[in-house]
Amino acid sequence: MKLVANQYKANELIKFIRENSGLTQEEFGKKIKRSRNAIQFYEYGQRNYDVELLLEIAKQFNLEIIIQDKKN
Repeated sequence: MKLVANQYKANELIKFIRENSGLTQEEFGKKIKRSRNAIQFYEYGQRNYDVELLLEIAKQFNLEIIIQDKKN
């Protein structure tokens, strides 16, 4: 799976990762130690998450987060 994160809203990233992992909100929440409601709030954009949570998700799902200069 590859995506360019800055082409998405923050809430779309969580949903994209979860759906591509084939997990329900509840299953995804258990893996990252969050409730199903928290995942739902993240996905609907009703609650923001921090970079620490994104790093935790990346570690749990063996994903890389790459920050790269855009070459003009």
